[in-house]
Amino acid sequence: MQDRSSEFERHRPRLFGIAYRMLSSRADAEDVLQDAYLRRHRGASDELRSPEAWLVTTVTRLCIDRLRAVRAEREQYVGPWLPVPLIGEAAPAADAPAELSSSLSIAFLVVLERLSPDERAAFLLREVFDTEYAEIAQILGKSEAACRQMLSRARKRVREQRPRAQVSEAAHRSVLERFAYAIQMQDKAALLELVSEGANWTSDGGGETRAALKVIRGRERVVRFALGVLGRHMDRLAFEMTFVNGEPALAMRAEGRLFSIITVLTDGTRILDVYTILNPSKLEAPAATAHG
Repeated sequence: MQDRSSEFERHRPRLFGIAYRMLSSRADAEDVLQDAYLRRHRGASDELRSPEAWLVTTVTRLCIDRLRAVRAEREQYVGPWLPVPLIGEAAPAADAPAELSSSLSIAFLVVLERLSPDERAAFLLREVFDTEYAEIAQILGKSEAACRQMLSRARKRVREQRPRAQVSEAAHRSVLERFAYAIQMQDKAALLELVSEGANWTSDGGGETRAALKVIRGRERVVRFALGVLGRHMDRLAFEMTFVNGEPALAMRAEGRLFSIITVLTDGTRILDVYTILNPSKLEAPAATAHG
């Protein structure tokens, strides 16, 4: 049993990386890992050819089942639903693959929410974790041809929603600093220059705190919303730079208490989308490694 425990811990970072990206929730990911751990201890043979492959298969299948179950709950959520952030999660090492370094971001996970559970699993296993098609087919219980077709559809849908340019940490941080300063200064002209024409602002309050119940669409409305909602409370709010899901982000504090996390999708020069997480239950979640 001790060998199995050590084996599981050795593979935990990769397993958590898959589970969190599948479910966009640390608590759900941890539940899946606990279930997989118990199944490994209680049922799987010691003669497994590849314990890691067994664990990846088990975790992926459990995530697909869990994702199907929680989707109904998320459809009943008050206002837009955003991923539970990994606050304080630093950027991957400089030699990490570009795709891996951006695959934790809130913006990326939001796009994945538009895929079916099987599409999401196939896309992540292939594009992020470089899994062979034969193994993906075995994990999903489908033919390789079906998996290739499914992955092709998923790639198209993801790439339609994501900018192709890779943005450096320094450029990302600079955009956020300019954004925070413009709001603090109530500089509408600077915000209009910074925010792209087709930008959206998505707020997640979950019905637990005041937040926009619909996505704010278009540069003018986004800027007006930012100045109106944040600007008039700047006397009691403070911005600080942090990391969320491997990317620079802004933490907003009200009298020392974490009030909101703000992340942006950016091309390195302009803000393409803004995501604000205000739901207190999501802000209480501790960080965990998910690079896998």
